Amino acid sequence: MVYIKIKRILDIVLSLLACVLLLPLFLIIIAAIKLDSKGPIFFKQKRVGINKSHFYILKFRTMRIDTPKDVPTHLLENPEQWITRVGKFLRKTSLDELPQIFNILAGHMSIIGPRPALWNQFDLIEERDKYGANNIRPGLTGWAQIHGRDELSIEEKSRLDGEYVKNIGFKMDIKCFFGTIISVLRSDGVVEGGTGTLEKQKNVINRERTAE
Repeated sequence: MVYIKIKRILDIVLSLLACVLLLPLFLIIIAAIKLDSKGPIFFKQKRVGINKSHFYILKFRTMRIDTPKDVPTHLLENPEQWITRVGKFLRKTSLDELPQIFNILAGHMSIIGPRPALWNQFDLIEERDKYGANNIRPGLTGWAQIHGRDELSIEEKSRLDGEYVKNIGFKMDIKCFFGTIISVLRSDGVVEGGTGTLEKQKNVINRERTAE
């Protein structure tokens, strides 16, 4: 597909531009992390890439260094206790994701695509297989991220990732890009430990209606 090649070129050009423009912000965040808590600036974690290959994603560290490893946030008991003060702000504004610019330059990721699953999120990986969502580069942001993010169930997230794969193109990427800006400004769908929150809310409402 021609667009896939064009998409890779756009990823490289835009990522290089972002590295230059965001350098002052990077320095401010680095200083804030070092002043706030002990530990490294960056956080590395094994994720699933194109065709289910593995790579190490980069993020600004937002959690304490004694946080359990390779455990999705929604599976941690009381996830808020592990997040640093600066980390709460970085996660709410999605600024912790900025170092993934280097993953994009390296070819591990794209700017737009399904968010990369943890290597041991087998339920999500299996569900995405149904839609071919494991066969493209994962993204910094994507179609699912602007339709609920942490609030989505695995099934709904995978279905939306499948919609992206089916309709991949410049128009779809533009929708995701500007939709992400709006979502970040509103902090839409950011719920610590909240995977499947929308589904849980529906179940509660249904139980209440049944009880009436």
